[in-house]
Amino acid sequence: MASISATSLVFFLAISCPLTFQGTVIEDLNNLHPPSDFNSIITNNCHSNPSLRYCSPSTPFDLHEIFKSTIVASHLCNISDNPNCVESFPEINLRGQPKLAPLYLSFTFFWKFCPLSILSIDLANSSLKGGIPGEIFYCSQIQQLDLSHNHLSGDVVLDKFSGLENLKSLNLSYNEFSEIKLSDRHFLERFNSSSFVHSGLLPNHKRFGIKALLLLVGFPVSVILMVVFCGWLCFWRPDFLPDFLRRKHMFTPSILEAATNGFSKRNLVENAGNVSIYRGVLRDGNQVKIEIYWDMKPGVNRRRFVQKCKILVRLRHTNVVPVMGWCDHRKFRAIITEWIDSDNIETWLLNTTPPWKQRLKVMLGVAAGVCYLHEEFPEIVYDLKSRNILLSEDGEPLITRFKVDHHRRSSSKKTYKFGVFILEMVANKRALEDSQSHDSGFVDWVKMQYPDNLESAIDKRMKKTGNVVEQAMEVIELGLMCTDLSTSRQPNWEQICNVLSNLYSMAAPGSLDHMTSRAKRGDGHTHAHHR
Repeated sequence: MASISATSLVFFLAISCPLTFQGTVIEDLNNLHPPSDFNSIITNNCHSNPSLRYCSPSTPFDLHEIFKSTIVASHLCNISDNPNCVESFPEINLRGQPKLAPLYLSFTFFWKFCPLSILSIDLANSSLKGGIPGEIFYCSQIQQLDLSHNHLSGDVVLDKFSGLENLKSLNLSYNEFSEIKLSDRHFLERFNSSSFVHSGLLPNHKRFGIKALLLLVGFPVSVILMVVFCGWLCFWRPDFLPDFLRRKHMFTPSILEAATNGFSKRNLVENAGNVSIYRGVLRDGNQVKIEIYWDMKPGVNRRRFVQKCKILVRLRHTNVVPVMGWCDHRKFRAIITEWIDSDNIETWLLNTTPPWKQRLKVMLGVAAGVCYLHEEFPEIVYDLKSRNILLSEDGEPLITRFKVDHHRRSSSKKTYKFGVFILEMVANKRALEDSQSHDSGFVDWVKMQYPDNLESAIDKRMKKTGNVVEQAMEVIELGLMCTDLSTSRQPNWEQICNVLSNLYSMAAPGSLDHMTSRAKRGDGHTHAHHR
């Protein structure tokens, strides 16, 4: 039989193992066993034709496998429509047989002892998947191999093909191989290009052109878009950047516009001439007060504005509202501070009639904040009007309106402002009767009551139990000394803090220690404000 390249063996199988079996190939392999003289037949074949594969010294001699391979060869030769399976077995043809092709490929023992007469293997359109079946490489003498129209994929292992030295015709078209893994183009040059159509092995010039176009056009466009996006983040919305990439204290118009919902009227708190005050919410959830100046002129003024803001953001004190940053833009400039959701002192005095102890606490807190500003930042000017001082949730006064004046107004004027403030805290005359009166008119009214009718200047609504009247009169005397610009009677800040501390120690004995020390030295820590 040519399938084993030994006529005596083929003749034996043709008689003892007819090609037409009643069962399947699997059943034939399981039910048939080598005849008793099969070993001698194989031995004689090897003597007569040593080139037979099962005669090779490097091939493990397995009599049972050799016998099974002869049975498979008989089936496969017949199925492949070879003209004379006794004398010739030139071709394996399982084209278009998706059930049989995988079955016969699974018989590794057949391919190991592949008959030398086989010159063509056709497994096209057999629904094969995965990599190229390695079994066919045992048949190294083949001249034609057709694996087209399957679903083969993965890398083409060229080292295995290098053993097929007689291969003249190869068809791997219409598969799904990995083009990028194929590096030896000389292998492809041995065959016609039609052998690799739609296999993935040949570069798709149309696809390559599209990739090149996308690379040449898309890459520069993507770079430009990335630059534009990064520029937008850096110059318009740096609040989207991580903290370490942001310029500290710097706000942009876009950030403020987003925080105020487009500067909506709903968020407008106050609009006085060229200054607008908005309430806003930053992207991190913090509520802020945005004070916008609309008539700022360009040039040198802008540089001065930034220099002043750099000083303001350094303020850190319990009784001073922290400045979070600024916005310097050609259309407007703004100062951003923490939003304090509470009443100002003027409203507080009007609506609540606070007790004397609480008024003293507010006066001492404002004195502490003023001492801090006076000693650490003498160039900062502050407005101590009661409407510009807020009251935090825990009763601490907060100075909110200040600016930088490098000319540094005299200390006596600052003392005068504080004197007016403490007179308002005791008399409350402005809040009750004439809120639009000037400071000088209010001070003159208090002076008219001094010294004989001083008690009448005290807020009539306040409870006057204990020594409240005496302490209130002492504060009025202190306020009049602070507002006296004509003589050298003005006290210094140490004297002011000592007087208020002593009065507070009598009104609230258990709360003196931290208040007194803060009033004298100033407190360098930021208060946790209610937002």
